[in-house]
Amino acid sequence: MSPRNVLFLMTDQHRVDTLGCYGNPLVRTPALDALAAEGTRFDRFYTPTAICTPARASLATGLHPFRHGLLVNPERNGGSRDELDDSQPMFATRLMEHGYRVGHVGKWHIGRERGPESYGLDGEHLPGALNPFHHPSYTKWLQDEGFPPFAVREPVFGTAANGTGRGHLIAGRLQQPAEATLEAFLTERTLELLDRYAAGWKASGTPFMLSCHWYGPHLPYLIPDAYYDLYDPESVPLPASMAETFAGKPDVQRRYCEYWSSDDFDAAAWRKLIAVYWGYVTMIDHQVGRLLDALRSHGLWDDTAVVFTADHGEFTGAHRLNDKGPAMYEDIYRVPALVRVPGAPAQVSDDFATLIDLNPTLLDLAGVPVPEGCDGESLLPLLHGEPAAEGTRDQVVAEFHGHHFPYSQRMIRDRRHKLVFNPESVHELYDLETDPHELHNVYESPAYAGVRRGLTDRLYRELLRRGDPAYTWMSYMSDIGGGRAPDVDGVAAEVS
Repeated sequence: MSPRNVLFLMTDQHRVDTLGCYGNPLVRTPALDALAAEGTRFDRFYTPTAICTPARASLATGLHPFRHGLLVNPERNGGSRDELDDSQPMFATRLMEHGYRVGHVGKWHIGRERGPESYGLDGEHLPGALNPFHHPSYTKWLQDEGFPPFAVREPVFGTAANGTGRGHLIAGRLQQPAEATLEAFLTERTLELLDRYAAGWKASGTPFMLSCHWYGPHLPYLIPDAYYDLYDPESVPLPASMAETFAGKPDVQRRYCEYWSSDDFDAAAWRKLIAVYWGYVTMIDHQVGRLLDALRSHGLWDDTAVVFTADHGEFTGAHRLNDKGPAMYEDIYRVPALVRVPGAPAQVSDDFATLIDLNPTLLDLAGVPVPEGCDGESLLPLLHGEPAAEGTRDQVVAEFHGHHFPYSQRMIRDRRHKLVFNPESVHELYDLETDPHELHNVYESPAYAGVRRGLTDRLYRELLRRGDPAYTWMSYMSDIGGGRAPDVDGVAAEVS
C-alpha cells in the first residue's frame, strides 16, 4: 500500500454522550457525525488511564503507562517521571524516519519541558494542562487580527471544602467572539501547516501526518456567549448517576466529591453547567468542520485518513463528581473514536480497543513496521471490516496512578461486568447490564462470587503477562482461585 496521509484530531476530557453519532439527540455535532457516517465508529474504545499526560504518552509510545513511566500530570507529580526516556521513541519519529512530514498543533502535555519541536515535529510547544490564554503566540495573534484580549465575566466557582472560600473555577463567559477563541487559533495554525503539507504532497508525493489537539472541552468551560447559551438548560437531562450515594464504595470518591464541591450546585445549576459543556463541544465541532473542509478543498479527501478521539472523558456531575480522578467509571474511561480510511467501509465496531492501539494503527497505515515491544495492536484489519480473532478483543484492562495525590487502581471490563481493584480500599464490581450507571457495587454479593473470582483471575493473569507490578499485591490480597504467589525470581507460580 502506498503511504497515506493522516489528519489526527484530538480533544481533551470529552464525554462520549455529547456527540450525535453516539446517540445524543440534542447536541449539534454535524462535522463529527458526518465523519462517523463515512468511517468506523468505535463503541467500546477506552483510554489506558483517565489522566492527560500518561494517556497521551501511551498514544505516542504505544506503551502502557506503567511501562513508559509518565504516571501523572507533571503539575500534580507524585514522584514519577517528568519526561519520556529517550529509549522510548514516538510513532511520529518513526514516521519521519520513513519520509513523513509530521506536524503537531495544540495541547502536547507529554512531560514538563519537552514539546513537539524537541522531537523534530513541526509545531510549537504550548505547555500546560489548560488553555494557554496568555501564551505569547496567542496574544500576538489576537493583536494581529484585531481581536479583543482574553477576558471572562460571570465566573462560576465551587466552594473549598476546608472553609477557605472559593474553590475550583468551573465555567465562565468568554468576552471574545468565537473567531478569537484559542480553539480557532489552533485551527488556524493547523490550516497553515495543512497548506504547506498539501503543496508538498502534490509537488513530490511527500506524505504527512498532521495533528490538531484542542484543549477543550476540558473544564473550566470558558466560551463565548453564543455557545455558552446555545442549549436550553431545561432540555438537559441530569446524569442518572447523580443518584450516587457512595455506599459500599471507596471513601476516596466521597472525598473527591467534596474536593470539587459538586454538591454545592443544585439541579438547575448542574443543568446549566452541562449545557455549557455541550456548547463547548459544538464550538469545537465547528473547528473540526473547518479542517475537514480544507482537506477536501485541497483535493486530499481520498488520500488522507482522518482520526478523531479524546485522551479521556469527564464526570461533569456524573456520580456527583467533576473533572476526573480516583474512580474508574465509564464516564471517564470510555472515549469517542472515529476513524475514516479512504476505501474502508462505513461501520460500527463493537470490539474493545484503546488509545494505545492507535499507535501501531498509524504506523500500519503508513506501511511503517511496528516496533517490537509495542503494547497495542493495529486496528487496520477492523477498519477494513475484518472480524477480530476470537477472544482477542473481548475485554479491556486499564490502570490509574493518581491525580492530585498518588492512588493506584486497576480495572478489567468485559462485555457485561467491570472489576476495579483498589489496593487501599474495597474493590468494586459492576454488572453493566443491570446497572449501566455503575451505582451498585456487587463485589461482596454472593450471587456474583463466580463473576468476581473469574474477573479477578483474568485481571491477575493480564497484569502478570504485561509485567505490571500491581500483580504482586494481588498475589496475596485477592480472591484468586487456587492461590498464586511470586517465586523468588519474581515470576508467579501457581500453588495447589
